[in-house]
Amino acid sequence: MSKNLIAVIGGRHEGKPLLKEAEALGRLIAKKGFILITGGLSGVMRAVSKGAHSHGGITVGILPQEHKGSANEYVSIPIATGIGIARNAIIARTADAVIAIGGEYGTLSEIAFALQMGKPVIGIKTWDIKGVIKAKDAKEAVSNVMKLLS
Repeated sequence: MSKNLIAVIGGRHEGKPLLKEAEALGRLIAKKGFILITGGLSGVMRAVSKGAHSHGGITVGILPQEHKGSANEYVSIPIATGIGIARNAIIARTADAVIAIGGEYGTLSEIAFALQMGKPVIGIKTWDIKGVIKAKDAKEAVSNVMKLLS
């Protein structure tokens, strides 16, 4: 049986409370045995990768750059695409479910791609749009993912 791939998307420039929530989310994702997919860079991507990495989780970074070295230090599998923000579609396509934390227009594009592809999207303090299932925190987000993927 294959493991579920959970994408976590969010802003590169979030405040400490959301980064702390992202790190907690990463820990929960790893504890549940999911594989984490992110954009592989800073902010929410780094924090969630740090949390997953700290609990032995597999972290995959789908990078916009051409070089694997641009990944944050907690990405165990860096994938250098060289396609810039078009990689957002790859993140959405790869995931079985998406959790958005905060974010700006890049996060919005990933949410839109995921919804268009029929993927479940859970949001923690992110864009309030039709189709995004709201969660108050990391624990509720992972609980929602588990229900949706069972």
